[in-house]
Amino acid sequence: MDDSLLEAHSLIEANGLVGSFSNMTGLDCRISAQDDIFGFFRGHPSSVNPLRDYFADGWRTLSELMLLLEAVDKPLLRTASVLEFASGHGRFTRHLVKALGAERVTVSDIVVDAVDFSQQTFGVKGFTSASVPEQVRWPQQYELVFVLSLFSHLPRSTWARWLQVLRDAVVPGGLLVFSTHGMKAADFDSVKLDDEGFFFAPSSESNAIDANEYGTAFTSEQFVLDRIAETWGTDALR
Repeated sequence: MDDSLLEAHSLIEANGLVGSFSNMTGLDCRISAQDDIFGFFRGHPSSVNPLRDYFADGWRTLSELMLLLEAVDKPLLRTASVLEFASGHGRFTRHLVKALGAERVTVSDIVVDAVDFSQQTFGVKGFTSASVPEQVRWPQQYELVFVLSLFSHLPRSTWARWLQVLRDAVVPGGLLVFSTHGMKAADFDSVKLDDEGFFFAPSSESNAIDANEYGTAFTSEQFVLDRIAETWGTDALR
């Protein structure tokens, strides 16, 4: 990745110069040089302002999560503990911390540097995940477990296993919220799902994780509903 943009950004943020995103948003807008998601925006032909697009994407996620939680009468701002799982280098974490304060937020990722960056930059708690779902050890249970971008990258062999394991991270009466690549995304990329409603390709924006463990997955709504029914039970769906 070309470092000049990030170097200039870091200089502007550190000195509060004109154009500082921190001054405009009230966020901690430091970005790790190892952030693959920023690298994705930086290299995407449609992104004419990757810094703005990167921060705006995190804000969009916060807005959508808040609306979703309001719809099930579990407001984010009244949530005492949140685990952001597969959190990366803080694209969303910085927004979550502004909303809740660092003391209510825990992050986890398989990339050690990502967890370290978020702990040092945003002041959150954190722990390292594992490539084998059953090897993850939860420090505690959380009222909300938010998984922004994991199930959209998992192969068939671990998709349902992660869904099952994450159940143990949620307090009784709490929520697991996760995103997928659904039919709109599959149609946009001209992907044909199999008979179960699933497709996986060993390719993603990540340079830090084996593509066979973390590629690009597409799922039908029925596939997701069936996996929820198998692992959590049909009554769990909100």
